[in-house]
Amino acid sequence: MSILFSENNLVLIDHINFISKIYEGVSHNKQEKSNYTLIGKLFSINNSKQKGNKKRPRECSQIIEEASHVKQMYNDLYEKIPIQIKQNIRDKYNLLETSLVRDLSRKYFECTLFDHKGLNGGNNSDGPLCCKVKDDYFLIPPKARFLCGCVKEQCQKLKTNKYDIVIADPPWWNKYIRRLKGANDKLSYSMMYNEDIASIPLKDLLSKNSLIAVWCTNALSNINAVKNIIFPEWGVEYVTTWYWLKVNIDLAPLCEFSAGCKKQPYERVIIGKVGEVKNIPCDLLLASVPSALHSHKPPLLDLLTPCMDVKEVKILELFARYLLPNTTSVGYEPLKWQHISLYEER
Repeated sequence: MSILFSENNLVLIDHINFISKIYEGVSHNKQEKSNYTLIGKLFSINNSKQKGNKKRPRECSQIIEEASHVKQMYNDLYEKIPIQIKQNIRDKYNLLETSLVRDLSRKYFECTLFDHKGLNGGNNSDGPLCCKVKDDYFLIPPKARFLCGCVKEQCQKLKTNKYDIVIADPPWWNKYIRRLKGANDKLSYSMMYNEDIASIPLKDLLSKNSLIAVWCTNALSNINAVKNIIFPEWGVEYVTTWYWLKVNIDLAPLCEFSAGCKKQPYERVIIGKVGEVKNIPCDLLLASVPSALHSHKPPLLDLLTPCMDVKEVKILELFARYLLPNTTSVGYEPLKWQHISLYEER
């Protein structure tokens, strides 16, 4: 389980614990088994000092109201988390300063560049595996499948399948990726316009009753696109918005809540559905110490799966950069954060 603490619509997630549980008893080619976890330094953000935000503020009543609401939810969560949990998190992650974590992230981003386009594979067993793919070793969780390549093309290959849960982390246009692309074209993925995302043939892949979760930036243009363009094209009804609050090891937000259209310490997950899906948590705040690896979002399976009233939930993730158990992952780099160099034995 990834959930450390939960009360009403307030949740604290432990990403690294989720990963550690998945990779207990990893089988190798020689039949020996090992326990792996992600390198702890990737979750060791221990200061929240921020440089001055150079982005020109643009007052927006919707953002101001929302930030105030998320801040209040955070205050409620912080007050309710037991002291022992707070102390355990600090003891677990207090390893590096934020700037050093970022340097480490850059290093791993650059050394995990793989050309797996057209490669399909998976793990049909009930246990995790360490497998050689081309010349490198990767950890593959149980009952996981991956398809490497253009999301639109790979979805066409899956057209005979139906999925109960779909998670998508689209490559929205942003300055960070543009900077990477300017420095080295190999260090970034192709960003997509909202209309291109909407044209992904997802509609035919959804079960009669299905749940859709889309990671979205705080840009109003992208938020509106999900609700008014992407969801309608996919045949999906908007339900609610969840907020992912990024905190340091002291459980303090990574930056201040902004009073305008500046950087916020949270991102959002826009939730939609097809058919009858009950008991979807509304207006949920999930907090976690973020991974330093780019686009390495916290796991949502423990929050989404209980909403589905089916015996075996079928899950699809689009634009994946790491694998999840019992999930089909699609994208150019679904194996990127599975490389053995990112893990340590325990």
